[in-house]
Amino acid sequence: MSQLKESGFAYYDLKDYIHYNGIEEDLKQLTRAFDTLPADEYAPHLNRYRRYARAIVMPKTYQIQWLPESNVNGKAYYEYFQGSFNPEYTGEYRRFPSLMKETMANPLLEEIIRFDFKETFWMREDALMPVHAGIHFVKLQVEKEGDVAVSSPNNLHQDGEPFTFAHLIRRRNIIGGLNAISKPSMRGKMPEDIDDQDITASFYLENPLESYGVYDPLVTHYVGEVEKGLEDGPGERSAILIDFQPTVIANPDEVRSMRGETTNMVFV
Repeated sequence: MSQLKESGFAYYDLKDYIHYNGIEEDLKQLTRAFDTLPADEYAPHLNRYRRYARAIVMPKTYQIQWLPESNVNGKAYYEYFQGSFNPEYTGEYRRFPSLMKETMANPLLEEIIRFDFKETFWMREDALMPVHAGIHFVKLQVEKEGDVAVSSPNNLHQDGEPFTFAHLIRRRNIIGGLNAISKPSMRGKMPEDIDDQDITASFYLENPLESYGVYDPLVTHYVGEVEKGLEDGPGERSAILIDFQPTVIANPDEVRSMRGETTNMVFV
């Protein structure tokens, strides 16, 4: 049984898993993509920048197909919805600028999506269908002393998608960005407000392609706010977040009832 399935959390260093000629250049291209991320339209005051895209992953072949964007005033967007899982945007659709086409075509990004997908597990009926993947490029950037960059939601939370993976791309000149994993019952709380025994794991992602994954029904997770470090120039924490959900979404109560259930589930 995988660590992700057993405890709802797993740590990875993708440099140990993904190897091919040209990977370093592809990583540089992904890193450059964060240089031009637009500010998050929903929270421009929180020093958060992002782009987003949606794709489907085909069963057995692992082929990745990008879904069409929406066009609004000549700009490409993708819609994102978390239902009741994000208390800052309860029941609200958000619309994020699309990833650039050259980013979507990046071979390393496709390898990362496939790696994550192969770590997931599904009911047999769901595993026969394409699985939807949401790909978020999120940058927390602080320009000067006193600036604070904040993720959303800013507490221990669940995402609403069965699986979420986070991959660090660049961390430089910052203080903060603590990752914490806890129990579902700690949802909505801050790590510093709960007992140490209720923290499953706490850690910092420091190096490119350091990563972790969560199985949403079993855990809550959190990334702390970021402040500027002691060096000259801005500070930054840039990461790719990838979530997966089945083609047919079950009733949320049914999803919650699956906690701990291992029968009828298959790895893809």
